[in-house]
Amino acid sequence: MKKIDLSLLMVGLLFYSITGFAQKTISIESLLKEIVDRSELARYPDPVFTCRQFSSYDRATISKDEPGWFANSDRSMFLRIETNNGRREFVMMDTEGPGAIVRFWMTFAGVNSGRGTLRIYIDDYFKPAIEGSAFDILSGTVVTSAPLAASVSELTPYENRGHNLYFPIPYAQRCKVTYESENLHEDDPGARRIGTEAVYYNINYRTYEPATKVVSYSTQEMRKNKSLIDRVQKQLKNKERGTEKMRLTQIPLNATLKSGESKAFTINGMNAIQKLSMDIRAANLHQALRSTVLEITFDGEKTVWTPVGDFFGIGYMPVYSNTWYTQTAKDGQMNAFWVMPFEKECVITLHNLGDQEVTVANALAGYNRWSWNQRSMHFGVTWQQYTNVYPGPQDLALELNFANLKGKGVYVGDGVALFNTAYAWWGEGDEKIYVDGEKFPSHIGTGSEDYYGYAWSRPEIFTDHPFIAQPYGEGANSPKYAVNNRFRALDGIPFTQSIVFDMELWHAMRTKVNYAPVTYWYMIPGGQNLSVNDVTGAKEPVAMQRSDIYSNKLQLTIEGENLIGGNMLKGRIGYQSNPNNLWSDGMQLFWRDMEKGDKADLEFDCAFPGEYDFTGIFTIAPNNGVFNLYFNGKQVASNLNLYNSQIDVKEILIGKINLKAGKNILTVELVTYPEGINNIRFGVDKLIFK
Repeated sequence: MKKIDLSLLMVGLLFYSITGFAQKTISIESLLKEIVDRSELARYPDPVFTCRQFSSYDRATISKDEPGWFANSDRSMFLRIETNNGRREFVMMDTEGPGAIVRFWMTFAGVNSGRGTLRIYIDDYFKPAIEGSAFDILSGTVVTSAPLAASVSELTPYENRGHNLYFPIPYAQRCKVTYESENLHEDDPGARRIGTEAVYYNINYRTYEPATKVVSYSTQEMRKNKSLIDRVQKQLKNKERGTEKMRLTQIPLNATLKSGESKAFTINGMNAIQKLSMDIRAANLHQALRSTVLEITFDGEKTVWTPVGDFFGIGYMPVYSNTWYTQTAKDGQMNAFWVMPFEKECVITLHNLGDQEVTVANALAGYNRWSWNQRSMHFGVTWQQYTNVYPGPQDLALELNFANLKGKGVYVGDGVALFNTAYAWWGEGDEKIYVDGEKFPSHIGTGSEDYYGYAWSRPEIFTDHPFIAQPYGEGANSPKYAVNNRFRALDGIPFTQSIVFDMELWHAMRTKVNYAPVTYWYMIPGGQNLSVNDVTGAKEPVAMQRSDIYSNKLQLTIEGENLIGGNMLKGRIGYQSNPNNLWSDGMQLFWRDMEKGDKADLEFDCAFPGEYDFTGIFTIAPNNGVFNLYFNGKQVASNLNLYNSQIDVKEILIGKINLKAGKNILTVELVTYPEGINNIRFGVDKLIFK
């Protein structure tokens, strides 16, 4: 018998483990363990896989060079229609394995929506492995329960929620997903018509290399892993991230920073940050959360540069939030649980780019030893603000870049903090993600709220799901602030050369918006973040009210859409755009759903007090009534008849008024309206003071 060279054997075994020849079997068990293993995100995937998406995006979206790039009928679009055992099934997904579904989102509209039958076929079996109503599978108990099967927000009516399944469904050979509903019409599936059902879906799935061994989903596998499933659900629900059981070395990051000052902290050795915490204190806390910037350099590569509030997932609004990777307590303490490894050195720098003194308190980085190898990656964060951008619907939509990375790594999440300036939904836009030089995005969705896990532009908050959050939502359909987050676990997107993430800003109204995306990613050392650090955006005064973006203080001509709705007895204030440019700058303010005697206050600021001749340009239309006008409490017009058989605008001289320094209020009162007219409205295009 030949002698075995033990030294060569050890080298071979080491090479065997490092290169991944010791193939890991993919199964429900392995994927569930991966979900709660935060450190796994910091290692390049082994076995290697791609992550792509099936969705109901509008198929008119073909190319940037062709009409339809911003098409928005993102519903009831399927691969094909099959007849199985007399059933008509609409195919949503069909792909060959080995692979796994790692995120499944749906919402619905129309008659009996969401109550059709969802079927998931695994491998070559004709009988579905999973079958039930879409609601029961995605956010019920057919597969599993919350939080891995959940609908958000729980404050939203159930039929208006986004339904999310994060439970992994592995398959060795093939996976097909279908939906059966009597209310779907194959002749025009993208239409939303009375008596029909509209189906919206996004399915993220992994595809492994052909030789990868996968144990497919089955009831037997579910029974086998019941205790593990229960344990993982408990960990995610209770946010048991494991840091409290780790022996972490802590370095304090406390600092008091005057305007323009910075302070750096260094950690040496082969380690990984497991927890990063801080509390920001300042006279203007909102501005401090935006203008205090966190910068981190790992092994000489600067990969993190972001305002601290955006890093912790709350933007510049100090609100409660609690996900698997970020947490903000009600007392303001902010924590992040991203694993951030480095081979030799980490430098954490805090910059105060604002005009006030800022105190960083209760701040620390907790770290422990890390075994660095060729799979280890540096953590990165990109941030920028698109200030006063001017989107609109359809062809007026904008395409904004979230991330542009060159190298090898994994994209693991993002968020957006924005200030909306219209009484209208801001987020019809879809994500478009290009991996490794793709000409057409392998991820293209159905709307920003769908991407972030909820649905139907709802404002209700949700903060305790492990991977998605809307900690603040008032700006969904009104001139206020909103913030959305999506953190990726199994649905992280690997790339070997590059990744480009563009998001459409498709607003229902032509209006200005402050829009600040933050992205989270890992890359093998040597990669490049092609985005530029947005110092100007971090210094920009944060918008707390609409007039911070649409300022009237230096104007004596006030556009209707720059007025702010104040007190009113009944009805709703909104802004309306007109593609035919009937109104100045294409928009007007309108008040609707009121009754006789109701009043509404329209407010604006002025920096030039004095006596002026006041002229209003008002909309005249078939559903307009007769109104009284009051200026700062004094009646200035009575029985102003704005009824007309055709919609138009009319310039009316009201008379002399006195403008005050600061807030001024134009009060509108509905006196009467023509008999038989419904949906009474008042519209103002412009106020002119001479």
